[in-house]
Amino acid sequence: MRWGALLPVLLFAAGLLALPLLGPGFAALFPDVAEPLYRREAFGTLALAHAGLVLASLLPAAAIGIGLGIAATRPGAREVRAVADALVGFAQAVPPVAVITIAVPVLGFGAAPALLALVCYATLPVLRGTTGALATVPPEVLDAARGAGMTPRQILWQVELPLAATPILVGLRVAAVLAVATAAVGAVAGATCLGTPIIAGLVNGNPAWVLQGALLTGLMAFAVDGLLGALAPVSASPP
Repeated sequence: MRWGALLPVLLFAAGLLALPLLGPGFAALFPDVAEPLYRREAFGTLALAHAGLVLASLLPAAAIGIGLGIAATRPGAREVRAVADALVGFAQAVPPVAVITIAVPVLGFGAAPALLALVCYATLPVLRGTTGALATVPPEVLDAARGAGMTPRQILWQVELPLAATPILVGLRVAAVLAVATAAVGAVAGATCLGTPIIAGLVNGNPAWVLQGALLTGLMAFAVDGLLGALAPVSASPP
C-alpha cells in the first residue's frame, strides 16, 4: 500500500468536517445570497448516499464489463467484441442527463434512473480494460497450459484472469472515478447525493450551494482514486 495515495482521502474527510463551519466564508464570497451554506441535509448524509449509488452501479458494471470482455476474447468471437464495443460505446456516448430523462417515465424519480446512467458510463472502461488485459496474455503461456491438458475453463480461471488481473483493476479504478463524478447528475431525478446541493443551487440561484456540491464531488472522486491506488499493486496504476 502506498500511503501517499491516501492524501486525497484525508482531504475529502477534512472537507466534510470543515465545510459546515465555513458559512461565514461563503457569506463573504457570495454577499448577495441569503443562505450561503447548504443546510437541508448534512453533507455526511449526502456523501454516504452518493457512495451508495456509486457502489450499487459498479457491481453490475463490473459484472457486465468483465463478462462481455471474456466473451469477446474467446476464439472466433471477433464479431462479439465489435458488437459489445459498439453497444457499450453508444451507451456511454449518450449524456447521462439524457439517459435519466428517458428512464424517469419508466423507472420513476429517485435512484433507479441515476443507477441506469451510472451503469452505462462505468461499463465501457471495465470492458475495454478486460479485453485489453486478456489480449496481453502471452500465447506461449496459453499453449503451455493447453499442452498440460487444461480445459478452456481452467485456462481462463487459472491462467488468463490471474495474469490479466492488474490491467482489469485499472479499468475498474477508472470506472469508479467516472461513477463518482457522474453520480452527481442523479440529483436531476431526485436521487439524494452530492449533486443535490448543485441542483438546489441552480434552481434557487444560489452559486454557493453549487460550489459546495461540486467541491465535495470532486474531492470524493480524488479520494476514491487515491484509495484504489493505495490498495492496488504498483503496476495497476493508470498511466
